[in-house]
Amino acid sequence: MQEEYIKEKNLIQRTEEELDVELIKSIIKTKQDLRDSNKNYEFAEGELIDYYLYQIKANQSKLNYLLKKAKKNGLMIDMIREIEIRKQQYNSDIEAG
Repeated sequence: MQEEYIKEKNLIQRTEEELDVELIKSIIKTKQDLRDSNKNYEFAEGELIDYYLYQIKANQSKLNYLLKKAKKNGLMIDMIREIEIRKQQYNSDIEAG
C-alpha cells in the first residue's frame, strides 16, 4: 500500500501597504543596480562593455516597469519614504548578521 503525501500550502495574505513597501524596495534596489551597472561600465574593457550595456538596459527597463506600476497603484515615492525604507533595510541586514 502506498502512502499519499499531501503538501500543505500556507498562503500568506499581505496587506496593500506591505505590497506597496515591497514595490518601493524593488524600485530602490533597481535604482542601486542601475547605478552600479553604470559605474562598472565606466571602467569596463573588452567584452565586459557589452555585458554592462546589457545590464544597464535591463535595469532601465525594469525600473520603468516598476515606476509605471507604482504610478498605477497611486504611489508617490518621495525622498522621506525612500530613506525610511532604506533605514529599515539596513537595520534588517544588521540584525540578520
